[in-house]
Amino acid sequence: MKELIRTNDAVVLSFAESLMKEAGIGCFIADQGMSILEGSLGLLPRRFLVADEEADEARQILIDAGLEAELREV
Repeated sequence: MKELIRTNDAVVLSFAESLMKEAGIGCFIADQGMSILEGSLGLLPRRFLVADEEADEARQILIDAGLEAELREV
């Protein structure tokens, strides 16, 4: 899996997740369970992951949706 986004912003993650669902691309948000340990303060970033073979398409969808600034380096 490739990490496309790492952020504390739940809205960005939710938006990215909905874009992938609409496009039929599977995704996974890692480190969500860590929020329980930190007390749900949003201090620890979550990682937005997609399958290697869908990463390029997913990256382009996120760019087209205006999330380019959120993307990790290639």
